[in-house]
Amino acid sequence: MLASSLQTRSMGRVISVRGSLARIGLMAAGAASDGSINATVGQFFGIRTAKSTLVAMITEVSRENLPAASDYVAVAAVDLLGEIGEGPAGRFQRGITGYPSIGDPVDLLSHQQLHTVYAPTRADQIPIGTLQQDPSVATCIDIEEMLSKHFAVLGSTGVGKSTGVSLLLNEILIARPALRVFLLDVHNEYGRCFGDKAVVLNPRNLKLPFWLFNFEEFVDVIFGGRPGVPEELEVLVELIPMAKGLYTQYQNADRAGLRRLDAKTPAYTADTPVPYRLVDLISLIDQRMGKLENRSSRIVYHRLIMRIETVKNDPRYAFMFENANVGGDTMAEVISLLFRLPANGRPMTVMQLAGLPVEVVDSVVSVLCRMAFDFGLWSDGASPMLFVCEEAHRYASADRTTGFGPTRKAVSRIAKEGRKYGVYLALITQRPAELDATIISQCNTLFAMRLANERDQELLRSAVSDAAANLLSFVPSLGTREVLAFGEGVALPTRLRFKEVPVHQRPRSESTVATTPSTHNGHDIGFVSSVVDRWRGATVHRETPNDPVFERPAEWSAPRMPEAPMLQPSLGLDPDRFSVLKKPLR
Repeated sequence: MLASSLQTRSMGRVISVRGSLARIGLMAAGAASDGSINATVGQFFGIRTAKSTLVAMITEVSRENLPAASDYVAVAAVDLLGEIGEGPAGRFQRGITGYPSIGDPVDLLSHQQLHTVYAPTRADQIPIGTLQQDPSVATCIDIEEMLSKHFAVLGSTGVGKSTGVSLLLNEILIARPALRVFLLDVHNEYGRCFGDKAVVLNPRNLKLPFWLFNFEEFVDVIFGGRPGVPEELEVLVELIPMAKGLYTQYQNADRAGLRRLDAKTPAYTADTPVPYRLVDLISLIDQRMGKLENRSSRIVYHRLIMRIETVKNDPRYAFMFENANVGGDTMAEVISLLFRLPANGRPMTVMQLAGLPVEVVDSVVSVLCRMAFDFGLWSDGASPMLFVCEEAHRYASADRTTGFGPTRKAVSRIAKEGRKYGVYLALITQRPAELDATIISQCNTLFAMRLANERDQELLRSAVSDAAANLLSFVPSLGTREVLAFGEGVALPTRLRFKEVPVHQRPRSESTVATTPSTHNGHDIGFVSSVVDRWRGATVHRETPNDPVFERPAEWSAPRMPEAPMLQPSLGLDPDRFSVLKKPLR
């Protein structure tokens, strides 16, 4: 009989086919002596057809509903994924050109066939781990496919997600040394992971002038993340372009004999990234306030001046407002430092966000995302860059009523259009259900680690369009460092284990402390007083420009513009009205 002849050379045979799904009858010859089945979920079957060997992944094995009057001891459900050509030189390709027939013999893929499936086919494929079912088989990613079509790493806290990100980025830097990488480090844990390949920026050495912020971002800063007051916004949207126009006139004026300045004909919008001075903006607001006779109307202008002065004099905002009244068009130098142009052997930037005022983190991320995209756009993609967004759900929330709209818009723009201009996106998140579904759908390679939350698993199922979406049922039970990889960057939807990462490349938060209290004898009133002094010092205005807190980066070599003449005399304003504004508001 046909069945008896197959039993000696196969585990089973095809009993039904439906689209990309098939059911395999497992026969007694493929079982152990105690009746258990060798095949289990996650393993690969090879279905032998007349022209090739079809590769199928087992998604379910059951003894229920067995066909009557058969030799089958179990039935396996499989997804058809690809095929291996006949002959010694047969290569693997995704997709099915010919479907199996009822009765085609089936066996587990051999060790050699697994190597054929996962063998690198391009020079820039790099190994990132080993196959879960056969640790001797290395699994590789296609860097070109993964980068050019974006990727995401998803996983709960404690499953090795950050270590996996460090592994991927270090391998990318080795394979693509000319690629620039910009990493938003939310918890300050990646600073030591990349050695001398990365420049670490933080509030102590970051220089991001306030005039690089567009109107919405600037408003978010001065209003502390709260919605702006409509009356005050009307004033700003009219006067910021005037302040920019005045600064341009300063630059173009004859220094020997300064012409009268005209603030009535601005050539810019409130979003144009050109320098202006805060003293000019405040002067224009004060001038407008001086023309009002209604006391209640003047309060609007007075409150606005107070808001601007408050953030300008707050030392936590020094990265934005240092030299706010000196001027100097340093946009090229800022972009060069942020995005490593030229790289000088350090193509990566780690932007540590933990020390920034929480009220402006969203605005800063918005500026960085927007500048990355715009530079790619206006340079015609001349310098490809990978923008890595850690804790992505914080900046591109699925709930449109939360978060900062411009940040979501900036991240979304990179996701939708960035690949056209050489700006690629990597999203890292532990709560994919809270991430904008449109943005994550643009990531064509997904690395899914253990996720226990049902909402997170649902979003993942909706994002995976591959035939092996049934693999997602494994997500809640994945071990530490285990990953389900889907999409264009991998040969097949694969359950793999990230390879071991050297200790010096493992992320570790700089603020991590032991759970056991220290036995240090200094925990007395003197120790507490020193902590209080440090605490207060974080918000004490420092007058010394050479203070280490405001130390300029070694690579920061932008020339400083000479201080421009004060605006008040040229506009015919009374300088005495500004005496109170020359003192920091507390």
